[in-house]
Amino acid sequence: MIASQERIEKHINSLSKYTATPNQGTTRLTYSEEDLQARTYIKEQMKTYGLKVREDGLGNIFGKLEGEKKDAPSVIVGSHFDSVPNGGDYDGPAGVVAGLEIAALFQENHIKPAHPLEIIAMIEEEGSRFGGGLMGSRGIAGYLQKDDIKQLKDKNGISVPEAMEEIGLDPSLEVKRDPKTIKAFLEMHIEQGPLLEEEQISVGVVESIVGLTQLEVTISGKAGHAGTTPMDRRSDALVAAANIIAKLPQIAIEEGEGTVTTVGRHEVFPNGANVIPDKVTFSVDIRSSKEEHIKNVVQKVKDFIASYEKDNIQAEVEQSLYMQPKELNQEICSLLQASCEQLDISYITMHSGAGHDAMVLSDITEVGLIFVPSKDGLSHCPEEWTATHELAAGVEVLYETALKLTKKS
Repeated sequence: MIASQERIEKHINSLSKYTATPNQGTTRLTYSEEDLQARTYIKEQMKTYGLKVREDGLGNIFGKLEGEKKDAPSVIVGSHFDSVPNGGDYDGPAGVVAGLEIAALFQENHIKPAHPLEIIAMIEEEGSRFGGGLMGSRGIAGYLQKDDIKQLKDKNGISVPEAMEEIGLDPSLEVKRDPKTIKAFLEMHIEQGPLLEEEQISVGVVESIVGLTQLEVTISGKAGHAGTTPMDRRSDALVAAANIIAKLPQIAIEEGEGTVTTVGRHEVFPNGANVIPDKVTFSVDIRSSKEEHIKNVVQKVKDFIASYEKDNIQAEVEQSLYMQPKELNQEICSLLQASCEQLDISYITMHSGAGHDAMVLSDITEVGLIFVPSKDGLSHCPEEWTATHELAAGVEVLYETALKLTKKS
């Protein structure tokens, strides 16, 4: 095996220490103290492997190994390093570590690429702090303008530029990347499902990615005393929200063909035990492999929510994210498969039911995405785990593919 399992494990273990919830999973929100600690570590490792390091106007980290061809577009390898609350050590960081290991292998083998190699560590893929998700890659692709970024705030009202400045980042820097400067993007991610482990397959070569949208719903009612307000005179925002949320799974089931809805976050105001809630906010995540189903469900959800606008109940629905289903580049998929065969590593082709930065960057460059097995299919929880030798196998597939892509063409 070419990849160093010891080095890979060291990086995974080191990044896992930067969490706000020790012994309760990884909680590393964008621009937090834990973000800064992980960011410092990643930049130090990039420099160790001979890369020139920079950060853009969102705090995405790039480490570049210059190529022989002047002004040639780069082959970029990496993933994100933020997490969900109380998540695992592998979702995102495994892909960043893959990039670091590939840089180490280029250095060890004295490889001078024709096209530059860049390792990337992206921010806010999960959307755990600022909502929506995929923020780093959306910025790179040009889907977030400067004014859009200024308007993004967390639940405490702190804007992205304010949060960046708190950890010493410069929000005035450019974010959008000229597509002409990118030849290809490669990402490795844990599967977050059980198929590879159950089938004892080492690598999943992803051919397509699910479409998804996220809605932010606000239900407003009227506060009142829990003991003195008669039941027939209440405008209880939480009761309305609960009835709406209970119906959403059935809307997805009726749409069929694998369409899913999830309410993963909600807040109640004023959140007092003896106060009738006057406002509830919650997220709705809708996914399908077919765009028509996403659009259908979005409209059905909006119509259903609107039907509750009576008896002093008001509703607002904002679409914070929309990504179409994506077919990934077939030439890159073929290269990844050829690398698996060259290395005698077992693989299958797959569809991804989770969204990834790769789906955003596929709009501006050729993209390849591979999965490696997840223990028991678990993810977004402290039990998330992938064996080091399985990570190393995925790294070697990306390394061989990166070698081919950085050669002269």
